[in-house]
Amino acid sequence: MSQDTAIKVENLTKTYYLYDSLQDHLKEIVHPLRKKYHQPFNALEGVSLEIKRGETVGIVGKNGSGKSTLLKVITGIVTPTRGTVTVNGRVSALLELGAGFNPELTGLQNVYFNGVISGMTRKEIDAKLDEILDFADIGEFVHQPVKSYSSGMFVRLAFAVAVAVEPEVLIVDEALAVGDLAFQLKCIKKLESFSAKGVTILFVSHDVNAVKKFCTRAIWLKAGKLQSVGSANDVVDRYRDFLKCCAPSDYEAARQPRVQAESVARITAVSLLDAALGDARDFCTGDDVHVSISYRLAVPTPDLVVGVAVFDMARSYLCGLNTKLDLFAPPHAAGSHTVVLRLREIKLLGGSYFIDVGLFEENTLVALDYQSRVADFRITDDSKTEGIVMLEHQWLLPSGSESYIQRSYLSEA
Repeated sequence: MSQDTAIKVENLTKTYYLYDSLQDHLKEIVHPLRKKYHQPFNALEGVSLEIKRGETVGIVGKNGSGKSTLLKVITGIVTPTRGTVTVNGRVSALLELGAGFNPELTGLQNVYFNGVISGMTRKEIDAKLDEILDFADIGEFVHQPVKSYSSGMFVRLAFAVAVAVEPEVLIVDEALAVGDLAFQLKCIKKLESFSAKGVTILFVSHDVNAVKKFCTRAIWLKAGKLQSVGSANDVVDRYRDFLKCCAPSDYEAARQPRVQAESVARITAVSLLDAALGDARDFCTGDDVHVSISYRLAVPTPDLVVGVAVFDMARSYLCGLNTKLDLFAPPHAAGSHTVVLRLREIKLLGGSYFIDVGLFEENTLVALDYQSRVADFRITDDSKTEGIVMLEHQWLLPSGSESYIQRSYLSEA
């Protein structure tokens, strides 16, 4: 295997035997003719892929598609039925909640227990202990048995140990979904610093928006088979198209970022305004459309990002705009604020559309609040142009003579 390769998976299959009852399992064991009472189930089937060093790779797929099984095989927790997995470098994994923790041991004892399993010496753990406990920030609970921990405390301690290992390959399976906002942001910054250092990261999340923003490449698993692998944008778009066609309810869930339960920021009102700043829902192609967004911040949020997404009624994603991309700093002091997005001379053709509005932290991976289909509007136009947008254009003869222009759709300077 090339030294540029971090993980290589070849023809990987993992089969489980499913029994209707425990009695069927026992009957199969003792049957003199080896009669089969089970149904084979392939959690993974013929999966082959290669991940280069330093890549950040997202894994998407519906529940039961084999994502977690793939990670467990890569980390050595599960033995494959067929195929091989080769990993270059020290691996640290944050899998399902509480994995690798002994519930009877204290948090501190589990730090040493997990550190040793991950390949650290006791001396290395001693040197990292203050850093681990500072990152976990669970206070005196570190001296209590972890069976008394909340899910958030579990994740804090597990993530702190996982990153202290200084891995060359880091695997994260949905673990950040249960952390509080401040801890999620701290984890994301840590993951970004690892990525900048060239650490290979495998990132599983049902939040495909996070995969698209955080990962360079992505893998789509469907019923245990590799459906697609490529750039994160391409794979996520294909996966969304599949959900839209075959599982509309899952598509809606995947389309919207996961929102924090904490009321750090809340959208309080969204309205559509015409050129005169009056309330409106009906516009013509070429009109100015204003989106007024009011929100309330419980605490100062200096890295706040306000975003607007435009969709047609078939839920096709037409455009996404946010204050970070446009280098606009929205008000971020604690209190109530309003910003207005002006869509100048809107180019959409006749039809019905809707918008989503969201508030995000600085890298837009964590949604502070997200309102889906918060406002609908209708566009009318009298042109004979087809499609969904009017593109500025003009027809010319090869000479380029202005006198031969048949029709022009150019904005005035």
